[in-house]
Amino acid sequence: MPQLRRGWTTGACATAALKAALIDLWGGQPVSDVTITLPKGETPTFAIAHRASGVGWREIGITKDAGDDPDVTHGALIITRVEIGTPGQGVQFRAGSGVGTVTKPGLPIAPGEPAINPVPRQMMAGVVAELAQQFGTRGDVIVTVSVPGGEALAAKTWNPRLGIVGGLSILGTTGIVRPFSCAAWIASIHRGIDVARATGLTHVAGATGAQSEAAVQKLYQLPDGALLDMGDFVGGMVKYLKRHPVPRLTVAGGIGKMVKLAQGAIDLHSGRSQVDFAALASALDQPEIAEMNTVLEAYTRFGAPVADYAANGALTSIRKLLARADVATDVLITDRTGQIIGRAQ
Repeated sequence: MPQLRRGWTTGACATAALKAALIDLWGGQPVSDVTITLPKGETPTFAIAHRASGVGWREIGITKDAGDDPDVTHGALIITRVEIGTPGQGVQFRAGSGVGTVTKPGLPIAPGEPAINPVPRQMMAGVVAELAQQFGTRGDVIVTVSVPGGEALAAKTWNPRLGIVGGLSILGTTGIVRPFSCAAWIASIHRGIDVARATGLTHVAGATGAQSEAAVQKLYQLPDGALLDMGDFVGGMVKYLKRHPVPRLTVAGGIGKMVKLAQGAIDLHSGRSQVDFAALASALDQPEIAEMNTVLEAYTRFGAPVADYAANGALTSIRKLLARADVATDVLITDRTGQIIGRAQ
């Protein structure tokens, strides 16, 4: 299998754009590409895709390359504008068009601040300090990051649920996008829990997909902020809730994935866990299930006992993961139309 190509985060692109803009602003040296040092020492080089200038300011854009990761921001233009600030102000960050603003507590950036995460801020502040020393000037600048079309792209991310309005977040802890990485998804689940706790929500829900999510939201009349984009990562969600509890948790999903959870899998992706049909056949005392190819086939043939097995077993697995955490838990099983076909609590 060919090795998947890694890419660069929005934070790395914004930092590279800032460096190129400062080299031009302070050094009078327009560049065609720029190299930065990432937190773990990597030194990628970025080509300049956009340039604009005026008295006291420069603006550089870099096209984000997410490598082989299916990132919604792949191909987006990340633009950093830098302008000379007032003496003593230091580095000030602003959200330009397509970059969001934080409106809820619980995130690493305070409400009212542009959604530029701590590590990208540190990277950019480091570049300012380095180049200010190199060019013999003060590092008092205003840094504005924008992403054309970012508000539309943000609708495809978790930002609306996290209370980040107006656009994307400028993200990255290492500067590197690793193809099909689970880490970014799980980190977003964790931030969803943080925001739910900080805003006083007492009931959150994680679902494997859109149909089950819609079902649990309708059943309990939950606000969008209570919905955690769990996907396949039930283990990542529940383990974090064990350390950062919310009074009530509902887990919802289709019957196939929930049977896997009932059988002890905590990553429900088809490439990382499989249903044990022999165990399912034994538990339900229906030997022919052992020869079936899908859980849906078993449910179609034997009905409610299969859904009950999934719901009760999934609840048991979740409770084991939560251990003694004070989190009341229930499980919903839905069919492909979003109808609830099994429950345990």
